Amino acid sequence: MSRPLRIQYPGAWYHVMNRARRGQDLYPGRADMDTFLALLKETVAMFNLKVFAYCLMPTHYHLLVQTPDANLSRCMRHINGVYTQRYNVLNKCDGTLFRGRYKAILVDADSYLLELVRYIHRNPLRAGIVKKLGQYVWSSHRGYLSDDQRWEWLHKEFVLGMLAKNRAIQIKKYKQFVEKQDAEQLLSFFEKTNQQERYKKNCMNFVAFSADSTL
Repeated sequence: MSRPLRIQYPGAWYHVMNRARRGQDLYPGRADMDTFLALLKETVAMFNLKVFAYCLMPTHYHLLVQTPDANLSRCMRHINGVYTQRYNVLNKCDGTLFRGRYKAILVDADSYLLELVRYIHRNPLRAGIVKKLGQYVWSSHRGYLSDDQRWEWLHKEFVLGMLAKNRAIQIKKYKQFVEKQDAEQLLSFFEKTNQQERYKKNCMNFVAFSADSTL
């Protein structure tokens, strides 16, 4: 049976996820996470992908992206394929890394964009990896709070502009917004009853290198 076609059009927004097969670590060490983020930035430059939020979790990742050139499939083929190659080199192994094709949910930017940013950034809290959101460095949360030029590749201004026009007020409102609990509608849609147990055993591996980063 042929695979269903992805819905792709210029300017489309997507919440993209993919998971490692058999519940294995998608990022066994810090070098793997650095490699994935470098690849994400590479894809932004090569394919005009706009990344608005991301979060790297023990067994999977979340991305909130927009595709001005209607090329999501090409972008994700590059990310998943090249990361698998680099992962295998780093970890001296071979074979398939992901359990299947990525999952992409078409997003209504007007209705759910802010809630999705919060949902993505709060993943480490829900998983119990950290107790405070600011402790986790493997997401774009810190990028939303920073004016450092290293975050220029992250398209955060559109999201922050939905909260306020003034930069200082944007940051204040963003902090307040992400501290609130996720919308029940999103949680009921994305969360599975056994999801926490599926990767909880891997979460402790992240604690050692989630408190600091040179990213």
